[in-house]
Amino acid sequence: MINETHDAGLRSWLASANAPGTDFPIQNLPFAIFRRRNTTEAWRGGVAIGDRIVDLAAAHRAGLFSGEATIAAAQAGASTLNGLMALGPRYWSALRQALSRALREGAAQQPVLADCLVAQSEAEYTVPATIGDYTDFYASIHHATNVGRLFRPDNPLMPNFKWVPIGYHGRASSIGVSGQRFHRPSGQVLPAGGNAPEFAASRRLDYELEVGVWVGPGNPLGEPIAIDRVDEHIFGLCLLNDWSARDIQAWEYQPLGPFLAKNFATTISPWIVTLEALAPYRVPWTRPDGDPQPLAYLDSEATRSHGAIDLQLEAWIESERMRTAGTGACRLSHTSLRHSYWNIGQMLAHHSAGGCNLNPGDLLGTGTQSGPSLDEAGALIELSGGGKNPVTLNNGESRTFLEDGDAVILRGWCERDGFARIGFGECRGEVLPAR
Repeated sequence: MINETHDAGLRSWLASANAPGTDFPIQNLPFAIFRRRNTTEAWRGGVAIGDRIVDLAAAHRAGLFSGEATIAAAQAGASTLNGLMALGPRYWSALRQALSRALREGAAQQPVLADCLVAQSEAEYTVPATIGDYTDFYASIHHATNVGRLFRPDNPLMPNFKWVPIGYHGRASSIGVSGQRFHRPSGQVLPAGGNAPEFAASRRLDYELEVGVWVGPGNPLGEPIAIDRVDEHIFGLCLLNDWSARDIQAWEYQPLGPFLAKNFATTISPWIVTLEALAPYRVPWTRPDGDPQPLAYLDSEATRSHGAIDLQLEAWIESERMRTAGTGACRLSHTSLRHSYWNIGQMLAHHSAGGCNLNPGDLLGTGTQSGPSLDEAGALIELSGGGKNPVTLNNGESRTFLEDGDAVILRGWCERDGFARIGFGECRGEVLPAR
């Protein structure tokens, strides 16, 4: 899966793409849907390079591509990425290679492509695809154990967790792109010691540090996706914050799972890092000794050899006081997707195993990603022990759960010796007071 586009020695004629620590070097080339801010321009596809965006609609009109890359560019320049996602890996790879070659130092296409660049500072973004369905999983054993221990100290994990990727169908209509601001949700809450619920604004609002998985070509109804073919059906990954009202969730989730506690907002990063770009950072997926091995439909040699991804993940909080004082955000945790008990391919294979037809642009969430130690926990409910142990922030404030005015910022990147560092940009959302 490693090819010329991953070469750490590649440099771009765009200087900002060569800056140390940039999320968007020439080895990344993630996709988004954008337009210039405060305009009525059409939304269209773009690719990040340094501090600029390649306007794919303009690049296609300029005749910069040929062959399969032309077909892919035509779809990528549309108002959503669904058409590009539907084409499959051969076309994605052709466009990625063409862009890589055109953006390298000495490229003959530089004069034309330079006219197709838009500054990221001048852009706004929207959800990159029309999401037909959204499914959120529960794939981190560390998160499941930490949360389960709060309610079932002697038996924190449900008996099915180690056998089946747990998931529920979420609400696609309330998914927003980074910068999303939403009102604190209200719902039924059972007061401590009470016998009857009340309708109230959530007092235990939380974030969840997740990864979003964008589906590429789908599968016909009734035809499952085989575990050894899952990579052909995954376009790429983004960052995802599954905001959660823990007090509403505690009352409503039995017996059918989350409802109002989850459907009020989900925030995603605008940039989708392709599965091809992530190839150098894939690592073996393993199960602990003594744990049951996955059933055959969730197991393959490829899954074990490179089914995990060493994607570094961070959650930060910026309170209203921090914003006013200009002191910057406070990091809450740092973990890696490699710790996930179920990997993204197994989630996709299981989702389709009963015959469910996935479609281009469908979105899967990995569930909260937490690591083996508490400082790797991906939600406040874990970091604060269910609200019993307030988390002290770097400006002296403390949090058990989120307060009005708080912004949560998710960041992600991959790095490995011999390869370039690539990043995901920022996934930011802000809590407004309840209506």
